[in-house]
Amino acid sequence: MFVDANVPMYAAGRNHAFKAPSARFMLAVARRRVDAVSDVEVLQEILHRYAAVRRPSVGFVVFESFASAMLVIHPVVIDDLWECRAILKDYDDVRPRDAIHAAVMRRVGVRTIVSYDRHFDGIDGIDRVTPDAVS
Repeated sequence: MFVDANVPMYAAGRNHAFKAPSARFMLAVARRRVDAVSDVEVLQEILHRYAAVRRPSVGFVVFESFASAMLVIHPVVIDDLWECRAILKDYDDVRPRDAIHAAVMRRVGVRTIVSYDRHFDGIDGIDRVTPDAVS
């Protein structure tokens, strides 16, 4: 399974309906009960978000714990960007960051993404689940 940036950020965040299921899921990943991968763009999103809200030290902790919990952090390569472009051309409501994740997933053969982001729902070959459906 591929893990999107919103899952570790909800797990580490303030009180929210998604906090507890995200935290349970991330704990299962850290304990290797769930095989999970991600990509370098997710790590960048974590750093970007926490820097934007002026909480970089929290971002560093989330970054480190997320990176260590993943089985693999996949790189983004030029072919992924070409696939990202194709996805953006085919799907009007998909954002570039999400298209990059979908492109990486296609390249490495991962079909399932754990995310609260519904933009993934319409992308062919990608199945989105929420953390509470997994943990």
